[in-house]
Amino acid sequence: MALPALSSSGVKFRRVLAHFPQELSLAFAYGSGVFRQAGDSAGPGENNMLDFVFAVDDAVTWHMMNLTKNRSHYSFLKVLGPKQINSVQNYGAGIYYNTLVPCNGRIIKYGVISTDTLIDDLLHWKTLYVAGRLQKPVKILTQNENSKLQAALVSNLKSAVTAAFLMLPESFSEEDLYMQIAGLSYTGDFRMIVGEDRSKVQNIVEPNVPHFQKLYSNILQDCPQVVYKHHLGRLEIDKSPEGQFAQLMSLPRTLQQQITSLVDPPGKNRDVEEILLQVAHDPDCGFVVHQGISRIVRSSSVVQSAKTILTAGVLRGKLITTENTDPSGRNRPQQIQMSSTRKDSGWSHDLLNEIVPRLCGKRSKWA
Repeated sequence: MALPALSSSGVKFRRVLAHFPQELSLAFAYGSGVFRQAGDSAGPGENNMLDFVFAVDDAVTWHMMNLTKNRSHYSFLKVLGPKQINSVQNYGAGIYYNTLVPCNGRIIKYGVISTDTLIDDLLHWKTLYVAGRLQKPVKILTQNENSKLQAALVSNLKSAVTAAFLMLPESFSEEDLYMQIAGLSYTGDFRMIVGEDRSKVQNIVEPNVPHFQKLYSNILQDCPQVVYKHHLGRLEIDKSPEGQFAQLMSLPRTLQQQITSLVDPPGKNRDVEEILLQVAHDPDCGFVVHQGISRIVRSSSVVQSAKTILTAGVLRGKLITTENTDPSGRNRPQQIQMSSTRKDSGWSHDLLNEIVPRLCGKRSKWA
């Protein structure tokens, strides 16, 4: 089964790729610069930052080539070289972002992740960071013929549907399903409390229901546990303990582990299957699944945001504060980035104290 191609993309997105080393297993664009969000008057805002993710088979080599082509994109970490940049990349969600990069008359942000790390996240939801982005509409710009990656992309969509089913009632609308799916990667994300717009999920889904349908309609039609009334935009699922147990057993491994740690008392060490059977009979099954997802997302979002201090650089953050031109904040990618960086900087010293000594081989003075 191939991923539905929301794949075709405008020339402007592919032109961006020409500025980077071409050894990419997957490249996609996402976010408000690509897809319209509620409140936008027409299409994606021309002033919104363009967001990209590049998956690469050999991150050290890719960074080495990119440092040659685009050295100015990197923070002070460029002086440490590609191996140390890759070391920073491997923390948290395993992705390294260069942000506020001028490219073809637009401001872009791009993240670099190894293909193996991406596949692991798609299959097992280790961090649900990039996997969460790929549960929402994206523009696939290029993809090689890696069959493991293709299978993992589809598996991630199926897992998103299964997790959403467990948190929804017996009958619900198609939009309810997409709201639940789009919200998975924001569940437990501290930025939804301290920075991001809390109506973000609704703003993503409402204008983009047709794009969600392209992603998920085949999965819904093939799923034996759902009655998909496409013409009515309604779905009905099996909420029996047996049905929920089957769904719980098919969840990604990391989420199963989080659920078992929530339910199983310390030291009891029961079988995962036994614990999930107990959860399937629990009236609060959906809440337990929600809490398990929240644990995954909270951990990765905190560490990844703290990495912004290293990957964006403090000086770049200070320069951003002079760019506040739009009081609404909608078309201010520069201010948004600074807002995130400024909030992270107050509590991210622990991460800096952990990473910097490993990079420099000496005691950190960041504290």
